[in-house]
Amino acid sequence: MNSGNRLVQTLKKVGYPKASKLDGEDFDWLFETTDAKSFLDWFCANVTEQNMVSEEKLQAFSDLKESGKPILDDKALEEVMKTCKPTSSKASALEEVAVETLEEELRNLQKLRGLRLQRRNKLQLMASANVHSGLKLKDEEDEAAKALNETLSDLQVLNNKMNHGLQEIATGIEKLISFYCPRENDESSTSSSSPIFLFQVLLDKYLSCEEQSTAALKKFTKEHFFMDLSKCIEGTDDDFQQIQLDKDVLCDPAHEEKCKEMMRLQMAYISAKHKLIEAKAKNSSINAGLQWVQANASAAQSKSSQKDSLLVRISSLKDETSQIESNIESIEKEILPVLVRENAQLLNIPIVKGDYELQKARLKMYTSRQDLVCRHLLKQRASFDLLQLGFELELTKHRSVKRQLEAIIQELRQSADRLEDRLMKMSNPSLLASDKPRNNIDSRDSAGHGLFQLLDGDNTQKLFRTYSGLESATQKLSSDVQSMKDQLAVSQQEQSIFTSKLESNLKTLQDYMYPGGTELMLNTQELSSTFLQLNSSLHKLNEILLEVLEDLRVKRKILESSKFDRLEKELYTYFFQNEELLKGLVQNLERQADIHTS
Repeated sequence: MNSGNRLVQTLKKVGYPKASKLDGEDFDWLFETTDAKSFLDWFCANVTEQNMVSEEKLQAFSDLKESGKPILDDKALEEVMKTCKPTSSKASALEEVAVETLEEELRNLQKLRGLRLQRRNKLQLMASANVHSGLKLKDEEDEAAKALNETLSDLQVLNNKMNHGLQEIATGIEKLISFYCPRENDESSTSSSSPIFLFQVLLDKYLSCEEQSTAALKKFTKEHFFMDLSKCIEGTDDDFQQIQLDKDVLCDPAHEEKCKEMMRLQMAYISAKHKLIEAKAKNSSINAGLQWVQANASAAQSKSSQKDSLLVRISSLKDETSQIESNIESIEKEILPVLVRENAQLLNIPIVKGDYELQKARLKMYTSRQDLVCRHLLKQRASFDLLQLGFELELTKHRSVKRQLEAIIQELRQSADRLEDRLMKMSNPSLLASDKPRNNIDSRDSAGHGLFQLLDGDNTQKLFRTYSGLESATQKLSSDVQSMKDQLAVSQQEQSIFTSKLESNLKTLQDYMYPGGTELMLNTQELSSTFLQLNSSLHKLNEILLEVLEDLRVKRKILESSKFDRLEKELYTYFFQNEELLKGLVQNLERQADIHTS
């Protein structure tokens, strides 16, 4: 039976009310300590129900205490018992019972004495072992104190570095805050130092200059441009049209004088042109008559006998003359006025050209002024766009800085939470150093159990885990890590060797592919000659295939045209493929020939 179960059974025997709820395995660790083991062994072996005090006796004893009567101690009670004398047989019986109980008690005391002697011997052995271990522990304590001092010095140096870093961070944060939020009371420093960010720059002077420039631009536009400029420019197209002399044309009031002048010029031109044409026509007719008279006068004098024929000819010429006059009259009334009017309209071209040049000069002047205004407006717009772009870039940078600061704040909060959790776990009393070293990990040490599970890989719940097992698991993990490092070093060495081989092969391939150093050689001389031979062979094979196909085409045409050749081909086919069928066909033909001859 286990020691914990013995203790639970003893508690049940003496009548402990909650003994049924206890588990004996939970008390096995009590028997491992040397101080409590002997007492627990004696308790389990000797304590019975008779050793328990009833509730009535406890109540009577408490009543006696409350009454204030004196209570005798052990020595006074022995002296009183000596004065009592036995009076009857009942007393003798009681003495016999008392003797038996005393003998039994004596035996129990002897057993207890033996147990205590055994315990004393064990304690002496343990004391000697403790002295020896104390000497060892003193050396270990000295070493531990030395290591502790070194650790404390390292921690002090680390703490100083951390404090220095925190101080630098604090100063940097103060500078950053001063950049973004300058102090109001420090007017001298802000006035002497230039602004760092664009949003800190005062734009009053710039805006006032821009307002002055805008006002000057407005004044310039009012002086050099007028309200109906667009209407004037749109109305210039009417001046470019040719002025017609029709009665239906109505000139605008603004151009009435110009229209009248153009009409007078055109009418004068038409009349002058008409008179000129009539004069030229008369002159031409007179010259033509004179030439005809001069040509025919000598003939008329020499040949007076041909007078009749001349008269006939004159009459015919009169008829032609009348026809010509009618044609001239039609030309003069119908064709000539139209042509003259069209030529008169051409007089508008120099005037329109001059007006066009004037309008062109005005447009150039307006365009130059508009270009000047546009350039000034573009400069203003470019300055505003540049300023807006600067503000947007600065806003983007500020947002990125804000995100980084928020991330740093979140990380610092998480680090603070982790540090607080770590400190809370380290402040657990189960983790504090105790005077009595223990091999088992305390059940309340969740960190130790978690580390053991992490190292051992066993997720099952165990009541007892030892530090020696944790140490062995740690040593195993360190050995595994060292072996992995060795394997990694070997693999890296193999990888370096493989990489060097690959680089050498790559260098060889590069030298082979780039023999000259610049041009890529896609094939070698041997391969090129082989490819040329293959190309020639393919060309010859192609020619042979074409010849074979042509031969096949000719043979197929012959077979289609000649039944005898087709039959001969079938016989040859049967001869090479099926001799039995050929024999049957020949015999059949012979029988048919015999039948035909008979």
